[in-house]
Amino acid sequence: MITLNETIKVTPNYSKRTFTIRTYIDGKLNNKYRTYTMSQEEFNHEEMNTENDWKQFLKSDDYYRV
Repeated sequence: MITLNETIKVTPNYSKRTFTIRTYIDGKLNNKYRTYTMSQEEFNHEEMNTENDWKQFLKSDDYYRV
């Protein structure tokens, strides 16, 4: 059985109030996404997300693939 090590790296863009989400599998970039512009309140809330929170976020439609 092969186990894939998936990780997520999230980078905030404070001036545009967006996040860039990169997913890696075994250390190699798999996909890159960007959130739509958020309100300041929503941006501040999402800034506290954990990796599992971002995995759940990727199940929504609030982003696009870059």
